[in-house]
Amino acid sequence: MKSMRRFVVVGLALGVASGSLGCPEKGAMEKAGEKVDEVVDDIAHPNEGPLEEAGREIEETFDDATD
Repeated sequence: MKSMRRFVVVGLALGVASGSLGCPEKGAMEKAGEKVDEVVDDIAHPNEGPLEEAGREIEETFDDATD
């Protein structure tokens, strides 16, 4: 039982460490993808102010988390 716990702790530590070693700068494809996301969002939700956008994004995030 103790060895299993140690295995899980080591696995979690390695997962966290590898996740924090990612590339700090965004690449060209990531930037292009974000721009496409912004354009699609602007088309889907025209005339939406910053507070409305923030509220919608919070609501979508909450819905995704509860699903």
